[in-house]
Amino acid sequence: MKFEDMEIWKRSARLSAELYKAFSDCKDFGFKDQITRSGLSIPSNIAEGSERSSKKDFMRFLQYAKGSCGELRTQTWINETREISAMLVGFIHSIEKQLNTEG
Repeated sequence: MKFEDMEIWKRSARLSAELYKAFSDCKDFGFKDQITRSGLSIPSNIAEGSERSSKKDFMRFLQYAKGSCGELRTQTWINETREISAMLVGFIHSIEKQLNTEG
C-alpha cells in the first residue's frame, strides 16, 4: 500500500498543514519551529518507513512517528495527537502480528 493511501498518513499530513497555518503569525520562533517540526515529523516518518524494504524498518519509523506525536501532544493539539497515536499503535500491532505469522 502506498503511504499516500493510508488514512493515518493523510490525517497526520493534514494536522501538519493545520499547524503551519495556526502558527504562521507566531512571534515565538523557537516554539513555532519546535511545533511545526514535530508535526511534520509524524507523516514524514510514516512515509519514510513505508518506503523501507522490511516490515521491521517500517515499524521502527512508525515508532518514531509515535514519539513525534507525543512530543507534539506535550506542546499542543492534545485530542488529535491522542487519536493519531492510537492509530499508530494499532498499525504497529498489525505489522507485529504479520511478522509473527511469517516467522
